[in-house]
Amino acid sequence: MPTGRIASINISPGGVPKLPVEQARVRRLGLDGDARASPTHGGPFAAVSIYSLEAIARVAADGHQAFPGAYGENLTLEGLELDAFRAGDLLRIGDAGLVLELRSRAEPCTKLNRWFVDERIGRIASKAYPADARWYASVLEEGPVATGDAVELVRTA
Repeated sequence: MPTGRIASINISPGGVPKLPVEQARVRRLGLDGDARASPTHGGPFAAVSIYSLEAIARVAADGHQAFPGAYGENLTLEGLELDAFRAGDLLRIGDAGLVLELRSRAEPCTKLNRWFVDERIGRIASKAYPADARWYASVLEEGPVATGDAVELVRTA
């Protein structure tokens, strides 16, 4: 199975950017210490937002501001490409039993406009740029996460 690692864990009291922390506890509705500015974000099927350093590098190379947490992701991965993910796949993280289930793409919202040249948030939309679109995940097994933890992608179908 493909593996990567946790490059950054990001939380905020609401809104973006989310700022890095070394570790956090992941519960059914998200990371301890994290909140969302909009009541339409989150919930059990979008408890954790996921992005990657590889996507950040590509978006930044196009001239946009991109860094871990800028687009509201909770977990920034390294070593796993987002366009390889499928809804239903699992992410096994660390050694303490944390398991996430990938649910859906996280399409960009206008809160992210300021990071993009000419407010072109479509640069991280899943239809146009599947390798650079964020994912939402639900929490199957709660547990801790720390920067540097291994992440294993488990294909379920």
